[in-house]
Amino acid sequence: MSGMADPALDTILDYHELSKHSLRGYAPGPGYLDWATQPDPFRRYAGAPLVRLAHAPAREGPGYEAGFAVGLVPPAPVDFAAISRLFGDSLALSAWKEYGGSRWALRVNPSSGNLHPTEGYLVCGPIPDLCGAPVVAHYAPREHALEVRAELPAALWARLAAGLPAAGFFVGLTSILWREAWKYGERAYRYCNHDVGHALATIGIAAAELGWRARLLDAPGADELAALLGTFDPEDAEPERPDCVVAVFPGSGEPAPACLADVPAESLRALRWAGRPNALSRAHVTWRWAEEAEEAARKPPTAAAPADDRAPAPPLMTRSEVALRAVIQQRRSAVEMDGRTHISARTFYEMLQRAMPAPGRVPFALLPWPPRVHLGLFVHRVAGLAPGLYLLAREPAQLAQLRAALRDDAEWTSPPGCPADLPLFLLQAGDAQRAARQLSCGQDIAADGCFSTAMLADFEAPLVQTGAWAYPRLFWECGMIGQVLYLEAEAAGVRGTGIGCFFDDAVHGLFGLRGGDFQSLYHFTVGGAEEDARLTTLPPYEDGR
Repeated sequence: MSGMADPALDTILDYHELSKHSLRGYAPGPGYLDWATQPDPFRRYAGAPLVRLAHAPAREGPGYEAGFAVGLVPPAPVDFAAISRLFGDSLALSAWKEYGGSRWALRVNPSSGNLHPTEGYLVCGPIPDLCGAPVVAHYAPREHALEVRAELPAALWARLAAGLPAAGFFVGLTSILWREAWKYGERAYRYCNHDVGHALATIGIAAAELGWRARLLDAPGADELAALLGTFDPEDAEPERPDCVVAVFPGSGEPAPACLADVPAESLRALRWAGRPNALSRAHVTWRWAEEAEEAARKPPTAAAPADDRAPAPPLMTRSEVALRAVIQQRRSAVEMDGRTHISARTFYEMLQRAMPAPGRVPFALLPWPPRVHLGLFVHRVAGLAPGLYLLAREPAQLAQLRAALRDDAEWTSPPGCPADLPLFLLQAGDAQRAARQLSCGQDIAADGCFSTAMLADFEAPLVQTGAWAYPRLFWECGMIGQVLYLEAEAAGVRGTGIGCFFDDAVHGLFGLRGGDFQSLYHFTVGGAEEDARLTTLPPYEDGR
């Protein structure tokens, strides 16, 4: 495929090919871990005022369904306690682990290799008991606190908030590529964007739990976002790439199309910014392809996407007995599957229904573009369902395109008991464990669970139609699906884990894909986890919460 005289698109397409793993060899990476330069997992802004947030007990809050549909709980007031819960249930620590003298933190939002390149920011007006003036603040997860980087003049905040529903505010996300590249080399840019997707889902779910709505505002460009979040300084110890900003608000309104369409970047840069970012490593390695892709995908300002005015889909009432915040806080990435555990077909179907987008359904309603990712499924241990290769068409409008693109010998039959509104199809019956293991870089975890999935994205068309900046957004959608599967697995008594290492083109070959119409961007597996008894689990914060 050619970028059609678009150098940025050519760069992205070249990066995607060069960062593929194959049966002949892996994408360029460090080859070993240089522990002397391991990045600090926590960014801090020394000198910025610190506002510590409150902790809420994990069992406090609504049932599981409240995180996936708006309107099941009344909107909480936007105050100190609610902002504390929003960040506590989206970007905070969830536990500490200890083994052999080593200690490391886990977080609510998962990350490839637990490296956490994603940073979170709050941009808000005055909030009771939190701030008396509009501020831009960085979220520090180790302290569960906000570092106030700048105060905004009232007129500047009024300009930013024009079109934002009453009491609304913004949550911004950035990425530090070096944190991932230290371990994964050139493929790191992919993983950073998976992590942004996970974080977007955690924010959307945590907002819904409070009775709030969340919408990604995709009009601002990268330069405008950097000015808004205060990450524009080229002298930073390690640069943060601005990814996106989400409007969060109570009530039933929607942001106006003009909301954040005109970010006063010069006025923001001229603010008095407090604090300097800490250095994360004493030395760095340049991964040229990943850094060039990051630059090529910088988004320009664009027109705001139209609001989705379709009636919300009814909520899925499948796990009403489960406490949402307990699931959020106990979510873990499985390291090994037991190879024995089964789930029922009903549980499997419920998980897939939760991963389907629908009007108003959280977290996918947060995105202002149509769904572009489908699930190729390796079914191993689902009681009442034949093992084999399946496909979930998350956007039924693309079903004809998928049928034309996938393998010619596919059966395309609906499995027994499958809900009529779930577009799931058996492609080929048979033992898929060997293929799942082999294609996921020989990892047993892909074969020893109940099922695993390859996320197949509509690839070429969005890039050609939109530009290079559509590339990371495909990975964001994959990460959001992964987060939903994480929580679904936890709520069902099993466990999930994301898999970033797979042989790209060999996966495409198994599904019969040719060319670049569809590409596999992320793998995921769900099953019964083997717990490592050698590890000690400690609470995330000193007060035991």
